Amino acid sequence: MTKPIKLGIAGLGRMGWVHAGHALELERETGACQVAALADADVGRARRFASEAGINAAIFGNVAELAASGACDAVFVVTPTALHREHAAALVRAGLRVLLEKPLTGSLAGDEEFCRELDAAHPDAVMLAFQRRFDPALQYAKELMARGTVGRVFKIYSALEDSGPAPNGYQSDGILPDMSIHNVDEILWLTGIAPRAAAVIGARIHGHKLTTCQEDFDDALLYLWFEGEMVAQVQVSRNHVSGYRVETVIYGEEGQIHIGRFDQRPREILVQAFGRRGRAEPLASRAFPGGRGGDGVPEFVERFGPAYKAELVEFLSCCERGAAFPATHRDGLRAQRAIAMGMARVVGE
Repeated sequence: MTKPIKLGIAGLGRMGWVHAGHALELERETGACQVAALADADVGRARRFASEAGINAAIFGNVAELAASGACDAVFVVTPTALHREHAAALVRAGLRVLLEKPLTGSLAGDEEFCRELDAAHPDAVMLAFQRRFDPALQYAKELMARGTVGRVFKIYSALEDSGPAPNGYQSDGILPDMSIHNVDEILWLTGIAPRAAAVIGARIHGHKLTTCQEDFDDALLYLWFEGEMVAQVQVSRNHVSGYRVETVIYGEEGQIHIGRFDQRPREILVQAFGRRGRAEPLASRAFPGGRGGDGVPEFVERFGPAYKAELVEFLSCCERGAAFPATHRDGLRAQRAIAMGMARVVGE
């Protein structure tokens, strides 16, 4: 058995706890990694996490100290978006491989500059955390697309709606760069092509009144046009008060593939392919388990818990083999370019 990869977790906010929890599960289940270091500006929070998890991890008050410590082989960066570039750059300069929570920097200009730096000196050092690529339900839908189950695909609809606003104090560069980047990457990954044009409609209608987080819109639609008579629609909102909603619909000339429904059991993700009108039975149907929810657990863990864990497994495997990552800073830039194209044509208030 190979030695476990010594993993550091930088940032122990809401997402940091989620990712650190999956890392600890893998440590216990497979021994593929060891959570060897924790870094957070709130050192007390890091110590509390280590104590509650029962681990003897090195504790650091900032990422610079972690990078210089030699305590780990790879680091999962889950710090605020404004610090992503600074923290990831410090770690890769120290020779560490990094799994960076999205978005890359939060802006198109920042993404382009950082990508140039990484391509010049550290082209294979960063994996960007696009967990949807590792979601079994979406992977199955992609297989159905590749088989031609619904014929030529001409539209993809992807919805992501939170049940409440971003938390107080949350830093957002806009609902589309911060939230829809997952949907946009999903569409680019499913199709393998980039849009030729885009436009945005947005509004502030409810959720912005319930949080101190400053964000351009609390409800938005991004429309994407592709070559070859294909379009995509991305709907994001902080206002789905009935609960977390994630749905994708792939429209083809011979039917459609539907991934997820709000009214399903939250921990069972249904994927069904339907043929033309009049066909009674679905062309395909499979259900996939979600993650473990509960009090204090972010609502998106019930939907994407297994994907987060599979993403980390792939990251560790690539680190062990010295292999290239399946999702990189370049993918983050592609998604950000599509969003920026839409933000150049905005209708909203």
